[in-house]
Amino acid sequence: MENIVIITEEAALQIKDMMKQNETEDAFLRVSVKGGGCSGLSYGMGFAHEVEDGDNQLEQYGIKILVDKESAPVLNGTKISYKQSLMGGGFTIDNPNAIASCGCGSSFKTAIREGTPEEC
Repeated sequence: MENIVIITEEAALQIKDMMKQNETEDAFLRVSVKGGGCSGLSYGMGFAHEVEDGDNQLEQYGIKILVDKESAPVLNGTKISYKQSLMGGGFTIDNPNAIASCGCGSSFKTAIREGTPEEC
């Protein structure tokens, strides 16, 4: 699963900038899925300093990426972009495995994993 997560060049530039601001240039970007949100699953992105057992390791645009083994099948083929607008900027996640998502777009479910839906 070499294309578990695909990061666009714009997203990579933003991530590198965030790493520099947080003085974590040597860190990994951890992308994960956890239970929660209106539809049952939520995305997680953060910086990690250690590889855990079962982590998939990728590298794109010079960014070292970690995806845990539970999240990998749910994220497989997911594209992470960064969009700038008049209202500011933000990451967008396009997951081809999502079969339903909530109105706010921050949670989803897939055919293989429903997660733990919560009230909005």
